[in-house]
Amino acid sequence: MSITLRSLLVTLTLGVLGTGVWAQASSQPSRVVIVSSDSAPAYTQTAEALTDHLVRQGIARTDIAQSLAADLAVRLKSGQPPRPTVYVALGSEATQLLVAAGTQTPVLSALIPRSSFERIVRSQGKTVSARLSAIYLDQPLARQLALVRLALPQVRRLGVLWGSESADRATGLRPLVAANGLDLQETMVTQPDDLPLALAQVLAGSDVLLALADPAIYNSNTLQNILMSSFRARVPLVAFSPAYVRAGAVLALYTTPLQAGQQAAELVLGVLRGKPLPDHVLEPNDFEVGVNAQVAHVLDLTLDAQALRLALRRLERLP
Repeated sequence: MSITLRSLLVTLTLGVLGTGVWAQASSQPSRVVIVSSDSAPAYTQTAEALTDHLVRQGIARTDIAQSLAADLAVRLKSGQPPRPTVYVALGSEATQLLVAAGTQTPVLSALIPRSSFERIVRSQGKTVSARLSAIYLDQPLARQLALVRLALPQVRRLGVLWGSESADRATGLRPLVAANGLDLQETMVTQPDDLPLALAQVLAGSDVLLALADPAIYNSNTLQNILMSSFRARVPLVAFSPAYVRAGAVLALYTTPLQAGQQAAELVLGVLRGKPLPDHVLEPNDFEVGVNAQVAHVLDLTLDAQALRLALRRLERLP
């Protein structure tokens, strides 16, 4: 996946637009170094949320530094790397840099798609451990299906388009779909030219289209066509980003930069207090539900985003 596509996926998933202020790495020794893949607002806002949460928990702001991956790469190449207690890598490029550097400092990767993290770990011959852990950007499949059942209890056929980045999730989705009493209409898209026909086939056999993050399928070049096609077919699209809801998806399930930063901060606090990172990857522990009321009205649906979020949290026994 190209850097542009990865950044686009993060931006679309978190639904963050606009510009942000980015702090360069401090020359002072820091216990925490937050490394961003680039200066996109999604990274900036997550880094700020992470920093603010740590400061509220008593960590001095001078103990926290922020850096772009490109800037850190220069320091690593010069043989003068920072020596923090823990790194937080935001996004694929930052994670790739730190994993390839072979640092002995624990690395927590966040704002990263599951497929990208797995590819980086595999390509570098690493394993998930207390020195290399991650919080995925992707929402749990069970949570996404629970949202579909809560919001659209009348649907019986769930449509999914698989691409190269998402296809390995099929084995996890199929039993969940069956357990929820649904039929799965799935099609593999192997190249961009296949998408129009695959989309038409899935929409023809589905009551709802579940979008799973995959830049080969859902990107700035394809989004409008997918949204318009699902709207014309009166098949609601359940997406993974508030940006998609604003563009025309009826529903979305996503984690905000604030929520992502706070979850990462709790793990960093544990490291600073002597605990190891989890020796397994984590999924987002907080989320929001977005609803496009206008599209819902046209599709004769009555949806309440806050009620759906609370219902999901009750199902997962979250506080």
